[in-house]
Amino acid sequence: MAYLSLAGAVVCEVVATLCLRMASTGRRIWYAPVAVGYLIAFVMLSITLNEGLGLGVAYGIWAAAGVALTAIASKYLFGEPFTKVMAGGIALIIAGVLMIELGAAH
Repeated sequence: MAYLSLAGAVVCEVVATLCLRMASTGRRIWYAPVAVGYLIAFVMLSITLNEGLGLGVAYGIWAAAGVALTAIASKYLFGEPFTKVMAGGIALIIAGVLMIELGAAH
């Protein structure tokens, strides 16, 4: 159940960040979903921690998944670049989070 609430936190954070991009273009109406999305994301992250997932692992997965999904979504929604270097950076982030998770298991 912890990973399900963590997935919800990631989705809410990514949606809020994408809405923030829209708000930054002068469309102030987008600030409402930004605030709600981040609030829900933090509540769900808190639920994840209450369910027993360690802070380092939960935050690492949340941050890494958020960065990766936001970069990919930005390419398709806003036409922003997604280069091989960026993909390599995301792969390194994922590897780092996996190492933290494996280290937490011991």
